[in-house]
Amino acid sequence: MPERKGTRFPAERIADLIQALAGRGYQVIGPTVRDGAVVYEEIADSRDLPRGWGDRQEPGRYRLERRADTAWFGYHLGPQSWKRHLFPSQSRLFAAARQDGSFRILDGAEKPAEPPRAFLGVRACELAAIAAQDKVLLDGAFRDALYAARRNGIFVVAVNCTAPAPTCFCASLGTGPEAPAALCDIVLTEVVNDSGHWFLAEAAGARGAGVLEQLGAAPCSEDDWRRAASAIGAAAQSQTRRVDCERVREALDTAFEDERWDAVALRCLACGNCTMVCPTCFCTTIEDSSDVGGARAERWRRWDSCFTASFSYIHGGSVRTSVKARYRQWLTHKLATWIDQFGTPGCVGCGRCITWCPVGIDLTAEAQALCRDKDDGSTVA
Repeated sequence: MPERKGTRFPAERIADLIQALAGRGYQVIGPTVRDGAVVYEEIADSRDLPRGWGDRQEPGRYRLERRADTAWFGYHLGPQSWKRHLFPSQSRLFAAARQDGSFRILDGAEKPAEPPRAFLGVRACELAAIAAQDKVLLDGAFRDALYAARRNGIFVVAVNCTAPAPTCFCASLGTGPEAPAALCDIVLTEVVNDSGHWFLAEAAGARGAGVLEQLGAAPCSEDDWRRAASAIGAAAQSQTRRVDCERVREALDTAFEDERWDAVALRCLACGNCTMVCPTCFCTTIEDSSDVGGARAERWRRWDSCFTASFSYIHGGSVRTSVKARYRQWLTHKLATWIDQFGTPGCVGCGRCITWCPVGIDLTAEAQALCRDKDDGSTVA
């Protein structure tokens, strides 16, 4: 392993890390337990973290449960992604009021919350999701001003994943479980074993180095690096679900009339859960509203889903009237045409769409079935 610089500190000092970030003016957003799930909300200190909590995830099933240890980040991913803090589910674009016989614009786009924020506990697949949304909303032809304002200045503390859920498949997509230092300010690896409970911390850039220096943590040893690398490697090896994106992309090119779409449509409820929990989906709709007297009007942007009947509505009706067509659009865009648009898949392997699908539809199983159909020639081109 090439020489890397890092520090080691006892697990209890995660409280000092939170206070160091708060002391620099950051509003710290991190994992906490609420309504039977781990969600990302503002945290004041380490007592807000889900210490000792884990969860059991399967297709269509999520339950919190206590761990046998006191790991701070021993949970798998919950229903929320960091998208809700960067690209909120609803944003007011402007308001207008009737004045002197005409409408006057009262304000512009809704301003993001102040002060600047620090994200604590970001997993590797979630870093990949943020990078994917950056490509769409920052680097594309249509830069989103609201997203750019919220994204600017975020301090990111990533945590390497050492215990993925059974629904995870980030390793097959190259988006985890190890968090790339280039996409964050600090990378933590939590180690809980017979030798103790501690964090290995690596800074990426001056901001991260400054925070770790303030903690006064001791330099880590080669043995510390080996233990951390072993835990991350075991996490990658434990994943049983996989997606070969290039192979799936080739299969989808000829799968428009594959009978598999009919089979999955019989199960799919078109509820949109998969798109709501997905950390990369970015589709929205615009809604205008006014008060009863017509004196005030507002324009809002809200999340939308390609599973809704109105999503593809044009003059005369919706383009995709069947559940089959909507599911086909979603999966094809996620694993194939997204690559044509943005150069990477629209999936990061977090597995949320599998866990939070009410009927347990498994994206990886559907992708593999389409590949098998292509290999055995049963696809109808």
